[in-house]
Amino acid sequence: MDIKVIDEIKKIVGEKNCLTSLEDRKCYSYDARTDGAIPDLVVFPSSAKEVSSILILANQYLFPVIPRGQGTGLTGGSIPINGGVVLTFTRMNRILEIDTKNLIAIVEPGVITFDLQQEVARYGLFYPPDPASYKYSSIGGNAAECAGGPNSLKYGVTRDYVLGLEVVQPTGEIIQTGVKTMKGVVGYDLTRLFVGSEGTLGVITKIILKLIPLPEAKATILALFQEVEDAAEAVSAIIAAKIVPSTMEFMDKASIKCSEQANPMGLPEGIGGLLLIEVDGDRDSIKVQAEKIKKIVFEKKAIQCSVTEDPKEADRLWQARRTLSQATYNLNPVKIAEDVVVPRSNIPNLIRALEEMEKKFGIPILSFGHAGDGNFHVSIMIKDTPEDRARAEEAVKAIFEETLRLGGTLSGEHGIGTSKSAYIGMELSPEVIATMKKIKRLFDPNNILNPGKIFLE
Repeated sequence: MDIKVIDEIKKIVGEKNCLTSLEDRKCYSYDARTDGAIPDLVVFPSSAKEVSSILILANQYLFPVIPRGQGTGLTGGSIPINGGVVLTFTRMNRILEIDTKNLIAIVEPGVITFDLQQEVARYGLFYPPDPASYKYSSIGGNAAECAGGPNSLKYGVTRDYVLGLEVVQPTGEIIQTGVKTMKGVVGYDLTRLFVGSEGTLGVITKIILKLIPLPEAKATILALFQEVEDAAEAVSAIIAAKIVPSTMEFMDKASIKCSEQANPMGLPEGIGGLLLIEVDGDRDSIKVQAEKIKKIVFEKKAIQCSVTEDPKEADRLWQARRTLSQATYNLNPVKIAEDVVVPRSNIPNLIRALEEMEKKFGIPILSFGHAGDGNFHVSIMIKDTPEDRARAEEAVKAIFEETLRLGGTLSGEHGIGTSKSAYIGMELSPEVIATMKKIKRLFDPNNILNPGKIFLE
């Protein structure tokens, strides 16, 4: 970038709010999975007005602008592919309002998800979306990716809680979308268009969120199975019984083994599948639900089932799931993390297919995740060799093909970014992709904002 442009940006946000050294800029060239290009400049804006001024400059001088939260994404959505300016929102991290009468919160994009949850809990309120990175990911990034998490089975994903937005359009105009009310159908639903658009259509600078009452009580259930198929069948049986847990997490045999090696819980050896289930609500109802689930899992050949309402014991039971993501690196140093979704009735078929692929390609393939809504995180663990990477690429394509054959979708919460853009045509028709590109061009005629994401250019 021209030094004159960089100086102009420094005037907008203040020199201390810009990073120019190579070492600093390098830190913003990757996310939790993907490496990209080193940005020319990293900027920490403090207002929508500053963002607007930078985007106006970008259209004048034609440099890319990449919005970024905490950089916890897994598909390259927040990294540069050809330099430009990274907008990082850690300074815009205020909870502006918690309205206990209307059950809404107004926040800036840099607010950490966990911090918001803790703050609203003080008022007896609940913000349910809980991506795995919720203790360090930001609300703005969650909205851009439409993040989900274990709670999504009962409570839905981020878009179900975003009522309105302040957005800076790629050409610099600042607009307000949505409402502060529980209903609103005036004009097109632009809020839903921006949520999940991966920072390609606008820069989110303020978010109006719906809150709900905090559940009175919670019960946590850990069920262990000898065979992974029995765990999968139990998932379908619980849903078929008209029980809606707040959370239903699954781990396969390889995932359990990894977790036990990293942080032993004393689980029996040879366990083929694990379900971690939570129910919440009033105290009487959770006891009834927990008993029903316990009966179902034993009918589906569970060899062990523990139930607790003690938060400390529940935290211990969650240990296996929480340590898993890092524990997988005990297998191999490189992780290719995909998240696919299939109809719940096809969960057993997906699991069997993944086991066959592991044998076929000769590389570890672990599956775990949100079994209640069919959203599986598939981790392909490889050595950093050309041979392993080639096998992994074949495996990814095979996993996507099987997912679509089973009536599923290629991503449930990670988004497309750059890592899945080559596969988007497997699911979407050329006409649908062309329509999406028209929307992008309408909002961003100069392709300034987060270029190269979602679609292959």
